[in-house]
Amino acid sequence: MTDISVSLIQSMLHWEDRAANLKMFDRFIENISQKTDLIVLPEMFTTGFSMNPQKLAEPTQGPTLDWMRTQAQRKNAVVTGSVMTEENGKYYNMLLWVRPDGSFEKYAKRHLFRMAGEEKKFEMGKEKLIVDLNGWKICPMVCYDLRFPVWSRNRWKNPSTGSGSGELKADYDVLIYVANWPEVRANVWKTLLMARAMENNAYVIGVNRIGNDGSFIFHSGDSAIIDFKGMHLKTAIMGKEEVVTSILSQQLLAEFRKSFPAGMDADKFSIEY
Repeated sequence: MTDISVSLIQSMLHWEDRAANLKMFDRFIENISQKTDLIVLPEMFTTGFSMNPQKLAEPTQGPTLDWMRTQAQRKNAVVTGSVMTEENGKYYNMLLWVRPDGSFEKYAKRHLFRMAGEEKKFEMGKEKLIVDLNGWKICPMVCYDLRFPVWSRNRWKNPSTGSGSGELKADYDVLIYVANWPEVRANVWKTLLMARAMENNAYVIGVNRIGNDGSFIFHSGDSAIIDFKGMHLKTAIMGKEEVVTSILSQQLLAEFRKSFPAGMDADKFSIEY
């Protein structure tokens, strides 16, 4: 079994200033001295949580993707985070998953934050993304998705029979949430990250920004790496810019799932669009 090293970057964001944000994250990533397999950036890491896509959105295969490819190759690690993108005249809060070889995957945010009018500016995503990293299955999501347990829910199946008996396999091993989650709801953020880990028998990574944005909303960070029991492996200091790195153990996850096979009793469900 293979362990992976994960680094999350908790930072402020320069409001609607892509050049300043990329320059800042250049420095953060350059200063990651230990080996890491995955670098996770916040939601809308080039702009902050702006509702101005007409001015700020870029093509999916645009300058930010080029920058992410450069960082991924330089560190020999996957780089992920969400960006405002435009495709065929429509705007998306798009998470990009960029590998060292330059290949990438994308996930459009499913749940758009209507309290900020996000659903009026951006198109809703309809497909979950699950990617492979060194034998791990990882499911990345964006901010408000965290509040919706059905969308985040792991699925379990017997690889040989598809039945509910025998050793079950999960769709994913790690959930990721990249966010611009306000401090006023920090308790919700922290509680739901732990809940998603425990109910899905999976590691959870939550990466949130800090500081005030252009709408005068303050963010405290509270970024964390949480294990399948809901225990914090690493937690970023509230309100502080920092890089937090932790190793995820595949063996410990497998042992826990074997000793506590809650997936065998999971309800079957479907999602309507």
